[in-house]
Amino acid sequence: MAELRPPDIPVAASPATELPRTSKAMEGKRFSRRNVEQALKGFGKEPVSPERALSGISSGDRVFVGTACATPRLLLETLGELSQRLHDVQVISFLTSGAFSDWKPASETRCRHVVFFADTDHRELLKNGRAQYAPISLAHLPELITKGTMPLDAALVQVSPPDQHGYVSLGVSVDTTLAAVEHAASVIAEVNPNMPFTCGESTISLRRFDALIIEDRPVIEYVHSLENHISSSIARYVSSIIDDHSTLQIGLGRVPNEMLKFLKNRRNLGIHSDVITDSLLDLIEEGVITGKAKTLHQEKIVTSYCMGTDRLYRMVDKNPMFCFLPIDAVCNPSAIMANHRMVSVTQAWTVDLTGQICADQFKGELYSGVSTQLEFHRYAPRSPGGKSIVCLCSTTPDQQESRIRPRLLEGEGVAIPRSEVHFVVTEYGYAYLFGKTLQDRALSLIEIAHPAHRSWLLAEAKRMGLVARDMTLMSKGAYPNSEEHTHRLKGGQKVVIRPARASDVIGIQDLFYNLSPDDVYTRFFYKLSSLPGSMAQQLCNVDYDKEMAFVAVIGGPEHDRVIGTSSYSVNPVDNLGEVAYMIRPDFQGKGLGSALQQCTADYARKQGLRGLKADILPDNQKMLRLIQKLPNVKRSREFDTYEVIVRF
Repeated sequence: MAELRPPDIPVAASPATELPRTSKAMEGKRFSRRNVEQALKGFGKEPVSPERALSGISSGDRVFVGTACATPRLLLETLGELSQRLHDVQVISFLTSGAFSDWKPASETRCRHVVFFADTDHRELLKNGRAQYAPISLAHLPELITKGTMPLDAALVQVSPPDQHGYVSLGVSVDTTLAAVEHAASVIAEVNPNMPFTCGESTISLRRFDALIIEDRPVIEYVHSLENHISSSIARYVSSIIDDHSTLQIGLGRVPNEMLKFLKNRRNLGIHSDVITDSLLDLIEEGVITGKAKTLHQEKIVTSYCMGTDRLYRMVDKNPMFCFLPIDAVCNPSAIMANHRMVSVTQAWTVDLTGQICADQFKGELYSGVSTQLEFHRYAPRSPGGKSIVCLCSTTPDQQESRIRPRLLEGEGVAIPRSEVHFVVTEYGYAYLFGKTLQDRALSLIEIAHPAHRSWLLAEAKRMGLVARDMTLMSKGAYPNSEEHTHRLKGGQKVVIRPARASDVIGIQDLFYNLSPDDVYTRFFYKLSSLPGSMAQQLCNVDYDKEMAFVAVIGGPEHDRVIGTSSYSVNPVDNLGEVAYMIRPDFQGKGLGSALQQCTADYARKQGLRGLKADILPDNQKMLRLIQKLPNVKRSREFDTYEVIVRF
């Protein structure tokens, strides 16, 4: 199977960029073909040829195909041959992992396809009209099957050999397959000696099958493509949002899986995910993923299907730590909301300046599908401490086209509405949109766009009336994420000191209106009764080079409250940063000023400044005491102020 991404999109941007492959059989295989045949006969089931198994399929039938790495390849190859004499057989599938790659060209087959995920198996079929894409959440597909909205004449699945009680396992893919097996008029199984026997709700009695064939092939492997600096940068930002004791839904995209590499210092993570991959295994073995903090299925990894390598398949085989459930159970809103600190991470193609997310199309062409993104994205934040995160690359590979757009293009459907979007992450940082105004959303998204496209996006935002006409953006590069620091104030309260963003205007204004008149006067040197947005912008809209500002916030990124700021601008004559501070009265005397000052001085030193300086009124003893905590301080009186210089 080819890579699941369009040729002009960087790997980091694609929701599904992994490479399936066929590998050696699982080590320690417990069954041979002969063993399986004898076991089936012992339960009164005689295996037949693929042609005989499919002999009951007629023109016009609806045929369900098992998912992903459990796709029954021999049955599909045989169906491909039979389809040349059948008319209008409708093949219904989600992911099929290369199973259709050997089929005759569309012009030579009379099959029609209904797909819920536009992978490379189906892309050509979609283009020439032999396949139709259904943009529906995979979580609702079992309901369509069970209610008869999507009646099935046959279901083709791949299963494990039977256990001693005459039950087989759906193995690595329960997902929608269980509903299909339970409700299809005819069920035909490909019994594979290499298929793991998974725990949970994955077992089916042999009595349910109308025909069985044996196919001794290695289970398809699914391997993530190599990382690059863009995906790693996005993954680092994503991982910084995830706390200890979180329960994760990680999806198939490269970035969610890349993110796991940066979580090795977390504690007691859990998994409740539609799909799992090899990326979990190191964290399981290192004791990071324990599930001890989960409130539902504690200490178990809950999933609906897995796509990985032999290493993963050996791990899930008869392992009660893994609980494979139907997709509608995994995606049940009450189950998602019940998990402690549920975090959903999903990849997207594009986002517009109001926050609308397109996740299954790019410029009119279908790539991937809705999958289960909306359920997890909508309900994860409703769990205690939960979060939902959308990540995407800021541009196409040649950097000529921004994937943060003023508006989505024609042919780019909305997979996640703007009212449901929380975090959006690119390689230039993250924006938190939930509950924010259109102006705040646009500004926050422009800040994490590629620098080459920010001016254009800002101009478009002005034209659309999303931001003020006089708005400017000073930052030309990436948000300096490495300059975020956590401090404990006197009394133990945690505060985060981070670089300011242009979108911090409201927080700066809120801080200002909580200052005492004396604090306002000593900060601005005149009595100021209001702080207009244009003035507040000067305190947070900086270029991170010749100007810098830090904000101290409490409450976390979802609802952070600014309790203090520090800022400087560089005087090109002496290469000194002219510094000033503001701290809420109820946080003064707790060490916040010292922490802000240290972050500011450290950053200025790294930027090559010769030092800091400040003009301080004689009555402002708090500021004088604060700045004298730095080394190499020189103070001189200039008329009615002190000029204080700190040299590095």
